[in-house]
Amino acid sequence: MNHVVVALIVFICVFGSALVGSCLRAVLPQHHLSDESTSVVKLATGMIATMAALVLGLLISSAKGSFDTTTGEIVHSAVDIVRLDRVLSSYGPETRDIREQLKRNTAASISLLASADPAQIARMTGPQAIAKAEEFQRQMENLSPHDAAQSRLQAKALQIVDEVFTARWLALLQEKSSIPIPLLVVLVVWLAIIFGTFGLFAPRNGTTITVLVLGALSTAGAIFMILEMNTPLDGVVRVSLGPMRAALAIIGQ
Repeated sequence: MNHVVVALIVFICVFGSALVGSCLRAVLPQHHLSDESTSVVKLATGMIATMAALVLGLLISSAKGSFDTTTGEIVHSAVDIVRLDRVLSSYGPETRDIREQLKRNTAASISLLASADPAQIARMTGPQAIAKAEEFQRQMENLSPHDAAQSRLQAKALQIVDEVFTARWLALLQEKSSIPIPLLVVLVVWLAIIFGTFGLFAPRNGTTITVLVLGALSTAGAIFMILEMNTPLDGVVRVSLGPMRAALAIIGQ
């Protein structure tokens, strides 16, 4: 589901709960709003608010970790691609076709990632992409070194290829991780209970309504950012492809 739609649903649930609480304030018997009742409700709401804050903080931390991991793997891949190109260049003119293939593969990967289309990004883990990667590795293995120096360069190049593929798969599989829906539902229910209590005890006027709207927008925005950072290769909040484009400019020089 689109993250904007999810955030809108969260806003409606949270702010709607506050409006329901405000309406209940007008129809509840007065003894339900006594000081004793208010104290109990506030204690229970405080406990729920603490749990919601902890879960929200953990989700933000997890999403930020996912985003930072993918960013690091993108940078690591860019560096390894440049290293691989320089090693192949040192090997000799026999690797010219392989270097050209490396540049084409890198350009194709950047194009797919820049599209921010989940369907396009999914192609990078498809059978065709896997076959192309294996064919590239076979080209490296089929090189025939003429001396010990070329043998060392071939071994080093194969090691870098493994590192590039490892970083690539980690970044792509990180994209497929998601926040458990039951956890998200429970968090929204807790937030709705908290805002319902706010509406129950707050007088109905322009100031309180404005504050409740801003609070609901803030919580919906937090959920939106969590979902966006948890999918760092697509959506509004995406990792920068600058390192990959810089690597592409260097390849073949």
